[in-house]
Amino acid sequence: MSNDKIHVGITHGDTNGIGYEIILKALEDARMTDLCTITVYGSAKAAGYYRKAMELPSVQFNKVDSAADAREGVVNIVNVVGEDLRIEPGTPSAEAGAAAFAALEAAVTDLRAGDIDVLVTAPIDKYSIQSPSFHFSGHTEYLESSLAEEGDDSKALMVMCAGDMRIALATAHIPLAEVPAAITPELLDDRLRRFDRSLRRDFGIHNPRIAVLSLNPHAGERGLLGKEEEEVIAPAIAAAREKKIMAFGPYAADGFFGSGAYSKFDGILAMYHDQGLTPFKALAMDEGVNFTAGLPYVRTSPDHGTGYDIAAKGVARPDSLRAAIYAAIDIARKRDAYDEAYANPLRRQHTEKERNKDRE
Repeated sequence: MSNDKIHVGITHGDTNGIGYEIILKALEDARMTDLCTITVYGSAKAAGYYRKAMELPSVQFNKVDSAADAREGVVNIVNVVGEDLRIEPGTPSAEAGAAAFAALEAAVTDLRAGDIDVLVTAPIDKYSIQSPSFHFSGHTEYLESSLAEEGDDSKALMVMCAGDMRIALATAHIPLAEVPAAITPELLDDRLRRFDRSLRRDFGIHNPRIAVLSLNPHAGERGLLGKEEEEVIAPAIAAAREKKIMAFGPYAADGFFGSGAYSKFDGILAMYHDQGLTPFKALAMDEGVNFTAGLPYVRTSPDHGTGYDIAAKGVARPDSLRAAIYAAIDIARKRDAYDEAYANPLRRQHTEKERNKDRE
């Protein structure tokens, strides 16, 4: 990545949700285009519809055929759907799902080609977007399939972040009934390694401290309420410590957040989706960001959904989307600096004592 402005690609998400409202509100501040180059993947018609429906300040879009043609200082837009798009605020539809996928597919293609540097996604409806081309449970799984480099071990890790709070998920979009069987030593080893690396590379934390939550109430009460803590989670933490990963726990989730203990750690590994996202959204709903760690490309999104219940009512807040744009830029710069610093590390210098020992 060069020292030029970072090029941010933003997908419009579900066209019947609050995607366009938060995009227009976030981008009405001219300082956004001073900070970065912006290309929206969506529909100029849909943007105009929502701007007029809610009497939002005008955002002038520069229509381009490709992100490669984007201009600095303006908001660029690549039309990925036709003028016949039907807009029905608050109503899930297959048409809106198809429009969301068209934007996502176009943005991912440009991300891989280097025409944009980072990706920010507005919310999708996970059911409406399903099709023969999209058979994933969410953005995270689709991006893992689409962006992982061939031959490497890239694997997506969902990380919710706001300020100094960063919560990663051991399991993400799977039914709750399947979680216990999914929590294995191999899974936790993988998640802790990836989380530790992301905290170092993406967030600039030199020696991160990671808290690991329990699966069962009260951390299993020494086996009374479940044995996963004693048989799987605690051994995985010990194994991580042997690999120089500073992992601690397992901690009972309720007391951990209720007491404020979460503020003493650089990262928190939750066992399942709602265990991590419920306290996160209670503490940081408006400024929270969903970051997909573990992939060769940076992707962030707001921490909320499509907001069908408030679509086109003018009350949706753009704070989380704005934070997602800032986070994508910050993570990209930190990652770039980390990779540059570790590209050619100095060889270890042996001490006189070690040299003498080698001669013996």
